[in-house]
Amino acid sequence: MSVSLTGRTALITGATHGIGRGIAEYFAAAGARIVFSGRDAAAATFARADLLEPGAPASLVERAAGELGGLDVLVHSAGIYPAIPLAQLTVDAWERVLHTNLTAAMLLTQAADRYLQRSGSGRVVMVSSITGPRTGFAELAHYGATKGGLEGFVRCAAVELGGAGITVNCVAPGSIMTESLGGLLDDATCRMLEERIPAGRIGLPADVAAAAAFFASAEASFVTGQSLIIDGGQTLPEIQ
Repeated sequence: MSVSLTGRTALITGATHGIGRGIAEYFAAAGARIVFSGRDAAAATFARADLLEPGAPASLVERAAGELGGLDVLVHSAGIYPAIPLAQLTVDAWERVLHTNLTAAMLLTQAADRYLQRSGSGRVVMVSSITGPRTGFAELAHYGATKGGLEGFVRCAAVELGGAGITVNCVAPGSIMTESLGGLLDDATCRMLEERIPAGRIGLPADVAAAAAFFASAEASFVTGQSLIIDGGQTLPEIQ
């Protein structure tokens, strides 16, 4: 059974590239009307937004709801992960990652709440990661901390918003072939990574988008506070 999002309206952040773009394309193909945002104004369809700017999350929600005539689904995919050794990690760098990845999630959800309540079947989908909640990665202590915090936020928000018919879930990708990852890996490293993933390949944005679409759909009305790992079994082997 394929998921239908026909008639649904959605705001998707961080959707000018990578996983966010894959989610936007998948949602549109499934019938949703979307506003998607990012820092790349040339690639954004409706709204340029830098979530670090004061008031940007709330303004983005208001613009999306205005464009769409309401809001059924909020997807927060925007995230940054500059590699910084722990010994060199400054408070400013820490707070920049924290604000984009975690604080913005709270502000977006807070601003979208009244529209999602009016929907009667509101959905919040956060893009987490295996890094932080399940695994660790050198030089990404700030990023891992935000993703661990994001999953805690999802569980608590799910409890608080459930009475209004709003579900809150997250997808947790493993290694996904995006522009950023592709620029970091040579052919030999890609082959080595594929050999370590039980599914035998690196994931695609569409793999994550399919899970996000399920959480956004009517079929997931009784699923909330959950995190679904999308990693082809990457986190399963005890020894690699």
